[in-house]
Amino acid sequence: MKKLALVVAAALGLVAACNKGNAAEGRAAGPAPATAPAVSATTPVNGEPAAAGDVPGTKYGAGVKQPTTVSVEEVLANPQAYANKPIRVEGMVTDVCPKRGCWFEIAGTKPGQKLRFKVQDGDMVFPMEAKGKFAVAEGVLAVRELTIEETKQMAEYQAKEYGIAYDPASITKPSTQLRLDGTGAVIREQK
Repeated sequence: MKKLALVVAAALGLVAACNKGNAAEGRAAGPAPATAPAVSATTPVNGEPAAAGDVPGTKYGAGVKQPTTVSVEEVLANPQAYANKPIRVEGMVTDVCPKRGCWFEIAGTKPGQKLRFKVQDGDMVFPMEAKGKFAVAEGVLAVRELTIEETKQMAEYQAKEYGIAYDPASITKPSTQLRLDGTGAVIREQK
């Protein structure tokens, strides 16, 4: 059942909006999850070609420095093993924040598996054209256990923000929120 709750939390989009602050991001009230270090103000906002020796593609933020990749499937199956640690994941971009480009979702190999890569507004801006492209993303995994009330609040927020159907009676268990607080990414046409 815990795996189902993780998949449901991932499918709900985890942290919805772009604005700073708990309420505006769709997170329930309470302590904020651990966040990755801020990207330098000198980092280009809209990406730049990767330098020689880097992961090829358009670089965002600090780029990618972790040498090994953890699969999205492994992160979803065993989040506590990666909690509050820097990790690198790879996969297809399935969605991008339509408001400010401050997050994208990266897919696993099985249907419905995805992990949100999130940055503070303006630190990096991911274009809508990134959908369907391949991403290599690096950040610190934030894991937050939500109460049943917080889970309902998040689902209600998602429903309002993105026009997703929501039935409060369908939520009967708490969920776990996973998010990769991003430090850098590289997006390119294909794997």
